[in-house]
Amino acid sequence: MTSETPDIRAYLEIRTAAPSGWSPDARSLLVSSDLPGSAQVHRLDVDGTALPVEAASLIPITRFEEPIGAGYLPADPTGRDEHRLLLATDRGGNERHQLFTASHAPTVPFWGPDELEPLVVDDEYIHRPGGVTRDGRLLAYATNRGDGVAFDTWVRDLVDGGERRVFATGGWTGPGGFSPDGRYLAVSEMTTRPGDNVVHLVDLRQAQDGALGAGADGVVELAPHPERESSVGTPSWLPDSSAFFFTTDVGRDHGAIARGTPDGHYEVVVEKGWDAGCGVDWSGRHLLVVWNDDGRTRAELRDPYTLEVTDEVALPGDGVAGGFRFTRDGRWLAFSFSSATVPGDVWRYDTQERRLERVTVSPCAVDPASFVAPELVRFPSFDGLEVPAFVYRPRRAAERGPAPVVVVVHGGPESQYRPSFTPLTQYLVAQGFAVVAPNVRGSTGYGRRYQHLDDVEKRLDSVRDLAALHDWLGTQPDLDADRAALYGGSYGGYMTLMGLVLQPERWAAGVDIVGMSNLVTFLENTSAWRRAFREREYGSLEHHRDVLLEASPITYVDELRAPLFIVHGANDPRVPLSEAEQLHAVLRERGVRSELLVYADEGHGLSKLANRIDCYPQVAAFLHDVLGD
Repeated sequence: MTSETPDIRAYLEIRTAAPSGWSPDARSLLVSSDLPGSAQVHRLDVDGTALPVEAASLIPITRFEEPIGAGYLPADPTGRDEHRLLLATDRGGNERHQLFTASHAPTVPFWGPDELEPLVVDDEYIHRPGGVTRDGRLLAYATNRGDGVAFDTWVRDLVDGGERRVFATGGWTGPGGFSPDGRYLAVSEMTTRPGDNVVHLVDLRQAQDGALGAGADGVVELAPHPERESSVGTPSWLPDSSAFFFTTDVGRDHGAIARGTPDGHYEVVVEKGWDAGCGVDWSGRHLLVVWNDDGRTRAELRDPYTLEVTDEVALPGDGVAGGFRFTRDGRWLAFSFSSATVPGDVWRYDTQERRLERVTVSPCAVDPASFVAPELVRFPSFDGLEVPAFVYRPRRAAERGPAPVVVVVHGGPESQYRPSFTPLTQYLVAQGFAVVAPNVRGSTGYGRRYQHLDDVEKRLDSVRDLAALHDWLGTQPDLDADRAALYGGSYGGYMTLMGLVLQPERWAAGVDIVGMSNLVTFLENTSAWRRAFREREYGSLEHHRDVLLEASPITYVDELRAPLFIVHGANDPRVPLSEAEQLHAVLRERGVRSELLVYADEGHGLSKLANRIDCYPQVAAFLHDVLGD
């Protein structure tokens, strides 16, 4: 460590904040901040407040050990509290979320776990909120409490507590919001095809006597696509409920914006050449169009009736924005922004004055001038495919020679590495490591064809992309391909292991965080509610067992000789702890260096600051030891 480089703890203690929603009167903004050590609910009263504010000045609403999310209810039909919140949290990362309500103004310094009002609580099952009617009376949510596997869609009356199941298919469904008049509920359903879903518009007048299913009277499928896997987003409605906008890639390679009507008719109205998303504000003044431009966020406002562009939304820089939230009158647009060199905070855009303003400043004890922005490159793979990657090059003197490299592989696999802030990346770069983050085939963000290039039998082609990346490293005079490690979480952990066992001569070390070591035991032991969902991507136990074994790291474990650092949460419902334990046991028996850290109060990843502060210094020390400085 150089004398001017802060300790890793200073990086890990950098905090972030994101907006969760405006109050109905637009005077308060909910903010999710990890200031206490995990994501907790805070409030900012914006009226008369000089911006930006330090995160420590936010009003705390919750203080749980577990992360918790919240949003404002649109109204309180009981008249008790016009600033009532809907909250969701789990226990120890088990992802069995329970639903609660509370006021945004605690009568104690902040709400604790025993002070919220239970709404939908059954600790054995999962509950996922999916919309509230504009009058605040009806809440839609999905739950697997029927058989522990299938997710049915329910509607709860928030006045009398009555519930009814309104949509069920025996599969995985989830509500996606009501129409403004409360007549229709959009329900998204995952299918058995990889990367595919369908969206149903459910006429709730037809669902009074029991759950409807696909194709029933009163159910309209939005953008049907029987011929090919496609993605369909849920509607964002015009205020009179006559029409809506949604995202779909039906019949095209990238997600586009379509305009639809409740009878199922639709037409594509905006295409950006990249995957796009959209939203209409409550009053119907703006159609927000957001798109993913090679990993960076772009945004514009359009007239929802003429579709003319009315404004290019100014963002703070080249990075990733999300969590867009309009005030009801459409004037203020809040969002989170993060870039490779800017930790995440809340910003707002004044659509009337066309002015951008920072809202929160979260603690950061590291000089931002020391942060390094990545270069976006593309390298050729074995079949000529151009694979994008973000390359962080350290500021190091030439006499120190080429830099050791940490290759960070994202999870998913239906995901994408995007240039947002990552404390560990910046620490490693400050320590003299280069960090390279590829988006191997199978990643999202580059079109439907690219996303499906690693399905089932083609799984190992994505691993071959890692070999092509290693070849590219060897062409870079400032990067040391002989001192390159693989690092990844979840599916990225699996890719790390596959690279180590199939390309042992290339990689000097690996860090596997909550990764799968055996696709067969992973599918056998993952939570029942996730099995069918993951089988559509990896292959089924019934029909593809041989393919699964061929694509499993444990099959080739005798080839693994590089030192390995493994991290896992004991409560992981997605990738069971046994995936880490079985690999660690085999490597120890073979005499291969293998370290395993298990956190008793975590699930699929590390959500608590105390655990990250314990874990990542050990990860960094491991990389220093095996790659050198």
